[in-house]
Amino acid sequence: MNTKKKQPRRVAVEPKPFDQARDELFQHIMRCDVVGSHPDHQKEWFDETLAYMAERYHELAAVELADLRTLGERFAQPAKTGQAISA
Repeated sequence: MNTKKKQPRRVAVEPKPFDQARDELFQHIMRCDVVGSHPDHQKEWFDETLAYMAERYHELAAVELADLRTLGERFAQPAKTGQAISA
């Protein structure tokens, strides 16, 4: 008897607007070399980019846009080195 159990079919789930906006923001950060740039330049870049994202993803609430900026600013921080700190 060659009976195989059928795997349940996976249904593709449409990503939520916040997830799409986050992924797009991270891609922009990488393409625009925001990581490690001067803090004043980063602030200006984030101001302009988040204004664009607010227009593009009009369904995002102000709280979600603030969360998006926080995630983006954290993502744009340079990588930490593995050096130990002397006491």
